[in-house]
Amino acid sequence: MPSHRSVIRIRRASAADLDALVALEQATFTSDRISRRQWRRHISNANASLRVHGTRGHVDAAALVFYRRHSSHARLYSLAVAADARGAGLGGRLLGAAEAAARAHGCSGMRLEVRVDNATAIALYTRHGYVRIARLPGYYEDGGDGWRFGKALATGAG
Repeated sequence: MPSHRSVIRIRRASAADLDALVALEQATFTSDRISRRQWRRHISNANASLRVHGTRGHVDAAALVFYRRHSSHARLYSLAVAADARGAGLGGRLLGAAEAAARAHGCSGMRLEVRVDNATAIALYTRHGYVRIARLPGYYEDGGDGWRFGKALATGAG
């Protein structure tokens, strides 16, 4: 019988996930956090895609993508995996789901920002074909530098 972690189900977030999204954000990030009010708005925002892993009301991973009018590039704004869920491939699966959602939205590319000292995330993005575009000095709330990464999204890929 497959373990909880071997069966990876990714779905759209719902209002029932709000508390769990806030808790995941608080546990994962020390600054530049998404507020409860912002999460509530993003759940139903037509210009965003919010994919999660977990049962209703329990989220152990989330990916938030934004779409801009008149832009062919989506922006992966946040990708978070709870500490006790890491190592199960959720980051890569969520990234794939985010890319699929962006393609379905008509986007031909994805961009993202990541802290220069976040080696785990940088390795994930690089493994999945993202390339470094630019360094972003003082990009984060605490003054930390970031990298901008990008990737072309092949049409018809899944």
